[in-house]
Amino acid sequence: MAAAAEILATGADASMADVAAAAGMARATVYRYFPTRQALLDRVAEVAAADVGARLADARLESVSADEAVVRAVRAFFDVRHYFAVLARRRVPPADDAPRETLIEEPLRQMFARGQKSGVFRSDIPVEWLAAGLVNIVASVVSTLPARGRDDTVDLVSGLFLEGVRARPAPAVLKQA
Repeated sequence: MAAAAEILATGADASMADVAAAAGMARATVYRYFPTRQALLDRVAEVAAADVGARLADARLESVSADEAVVRAVRAFFDVRHYFAVLARRRVPPADDAPRETLIEEPLRQMFARGQKSGVFRSDIPVEWLAAGLVNIVASVVSTLPARGRDDTVDLVSGLFLEGVRARPAPAVLKQA
């Protein structure tokens, strides 16, 4: 599974033969466990949703500041790096992906709703957009992790995201002369 996640995370062109070679096994062996490439993608996504969901739950997002919750969420995604990349790139309607909805999207929406309620995050952006935006930013940079290191990348991604969602100060009211 780890070899499959790593190969499939590199792009949509990865074949079952590529997965087999990375895993050090024959292509026929991979097909014995996963009769189609889609079956393999589905299994990697299932593992990713469960793993990220468990890490988000362990991060106790509700028990820390809104900013720290975002950092912890980003760290959870990067901790399962390749699996997460496959999950994020997989285009399945939310109604057909209950584990992702329950284990990942809902905790993120709750995190952003709490941040909006406390005035830390912009309230003019729907929490669904904030959750999707965070997932998409992480998915787009997950392949850069080896060059920078996990902690540096988590800090950069969290900072980039947080500066865009931070609540704006109210405009100053001009006094009439």
